[in-house]
Amino acid sequence: MSRLQVVSGKGGTGKTTVAAALALALATKGKRTLLVEVEGRQGIAQLFETEALPYEERKIAVAPGGGEVYALAIDPELALLDYLQMFYKLGGAGRALKKLGAIDFATTVAPGLRDVLLTGKACEAVRRKEKSGRFTYDYVVMDAPPTGRITRFLNVNDEVAGLAKIGPIHNQAQAVMRVLKSPETAVHLVTLLEEMPVQETADGIAELQAAKLAVGRVIVNMVRPALLDEASLELGLEQTPRAAIAKSLSAAGLGGARRGGNAERLVDPLLEQAAEYAERYALERDQRAVLGDLGLPSHELPLLAGGMDLAGLYDLATELRKQGIA
Repeated sequence: MSRLQVVSGKGGTGKTTVAAALALALATKGKRTLLVEVEGRQGIAQLFETEALPYEERKIAVAPGGGEVYALAIDPELALLDYLQMFYKLGGAGRALKKLGAIDFATTVAPGLRDVLLTGKACEAVRRKEKSGRFTYDYVVMDAPPTGRITRFLNVNDEVAGLAKIGPIHNQAQAVMRVLKSPETAVHLVTLLEEMPVQETADGIAELQAAKLAVGRVIVNMVRPALLDEASLELGLEQTPRAAIAKSLSAAGLGGARRGGNAERLVDPLLEQAAEYAERYALERDQRAVLGDLGLPSHELPLLAGGMDLAGLYDLATELRKQGIA
């Protein structure tokens, strides 16, 4: 399995939640995982119910089997200071540039440079080894920008081509691309069974593949349980007499069987809900067919009825392991 797992998806699909669950799943059986955030939203801290993450690698969870999950919220300004110190030994001069606003200016007017710094930090963690020769982290999971920006974000070599043809920045971009375009990296896309997220997923996959970036899996999030199959829906909506439905409701203790009783009054709302469910069922069936045509492994995660909390995150991690993703 690729050691750098990049997770993207349309806004609102729960990509940060999936990235966090994936990090937990990969950390099972004594593994060590680094979960990286690059958008400055502190979504990881909220999911793990901890304080805001600083610009340092910090242990935030223990996975089943004793594995550990570390997290890092990458700050592009501080990453640039690290970079300037690493290649130019600026020391205090770099901090002075930050006070003058030069660091913020550089990362704003040259977003390609910002992306090199963010991806470069993650790639450095992938390559880092301890004195024993063992990798510091078995896996690095990146909660990446949304699908509409993911290809530009990862294709840093093209993004900095206009900034530097030679020198440290160019070399850094080349080193990053060697990791991102190697078997060490896989990009997973999170979607919902809805038309717009599925279409954006299909577009994102095409862009990533055109850029020769390895697409891993499609993860369908927040899937509601199937209450009725297609045959049952057709039977209920078109073939079952209203009187029979009212009788069944009455037998279940939902009102008397007499005409105008509670059971009869429940028939119309029940049929309306069934029609809404049938419409959603057809939409989800069609979107599953679209995802199936993409030719990638697809997995589904359930919608948690009680909402997302730390316990729910562990449940999703367990589901990912059951499906063989981790």
